[in-house]
Amino acid sequence: MDANDTCTRAWARIDLAALRANVTALRAKAPGAAFMAVVKADGYGHGMVPCARAALEAGATWLGAATPHEALALRAAGLGGRVLCWLWTPGGPWRECVEADIDVTVSGRWALHEAAAAARDAGRQARVQLKIDAGLGRNGAQPADWPDLVRAARRAERDGLVRVTGVWAHFSCADEPGHPSTERELDVFRTAVAQAEDAGLTPEVRHIANSPGTLTLPEAHFDLVRPGVAMYGISPVPQTGGPADFGLRPVMTLAGRLASVKRVPGGHGVSYGHQYVTPGETTLALIPLGYADGVPRHASGAGPVLVAGKWRTVAGRVAMDQFVVDLGGDTASPGDEAVLFGPGDRGEPTAEDWARACGTIAYEIVTRIGPRVPRVYAGAR
Repeated sequence: MDANDTCTRAWARIDLAALRANVTALRAKAPGAAFMAVVKADGYGHGMVPCARAALEAGATWLGAATPHEALALRAAGLGGRVLCWLWTPGGPWRECVEADIDVTVSGRWALHEAAAAARDAGRQARVQLKIDAGLGRNGAQPADWPDLVRAARRAERDGLVRVTGVWAHFSCADEPGHPSTERELDVFRTAVAQAEDAGLTPEVRHIANSPGTLTLPEAHFDLVRPGVAMYGISPVPQTGGPADFGLRPVMTLAGRLASVKRVPGGHGVSYGHQYVTPGETTLALIPLGYADGVPRHASGAGPVLVAGKWRTVAGRVAMDQFVVDLGGDTASPGDEAVLFGPGDRGEPTAEDWARACGTIAYEIVTRIGPRVPRVYAGAR
């Protein structure tokens, strides 16, 4: 699919050259650590497989996926390197992941039991990474349960069923520089690593640094860093600096073609509920993207769009498939391009601008763009 095709309704252009450059910039922030490219959630909406391939080309040696099915899809696409997945439920495809040489995360005794059983069934060791809940309160073993888990993992190693390849955790507030929880969580993590080693485990990698940890906490780099959103050119700490301040470039540009341009009189209601009424005679332009495509309904009356060389604001409510902007005295034609967000080079809004308008984070803006919007890849090798 070609974004220059005038039949195209909308598209998300994905700049793989920018992604590779971002990987290079992030690797330079943690030169002593291995690099895991986190490609969960369809590569944060950018396309999991093309982005994973580009990240490996740029020097990543690990890929990170949330679900086992994402990890298996990476292998099915023929991607090599190490793959870690972490979001498991009982009865998941443990054996399939063991057979595909995927490192599986264990956060409790039940998961260790299922990984060991899968290894027994597959006739090969399971590569297991143990996760400690250092303070985030999501997945991971509680510190009180950790010594029992590492002892059980060591027994499973001695039985030849598993190989503990990593110990890891996830920060809760690393995107808030100086937050007191960060040092506490580092202390919990260091203690967990020491307890694992005291139990006889020799993990290959210890890791806790996500995107903000990679950019702002060199003491958290350990053996491996796990950039996610930063790899896609979005700053995880916008209060500290934008993408360019960290040597990054946004990878996704979301755009569409105007579906309608018409003159309307003053006092004309626009979209459901008539939350916007034209203040006078004006020109309305219709953009064929809506919340079914991932445009937040919270952007109603607030989302910025570049049309006819100027920033416009969503007029009235975002509907399922479309929304309207008021061009005032300016002109445009059906088929003209409207840019919702991109790197900002052409004066267009960025994903961060949309996040501010909607009261959310830029992670959500790019990740929510749905499959009805085709991805157009540029810069592939």
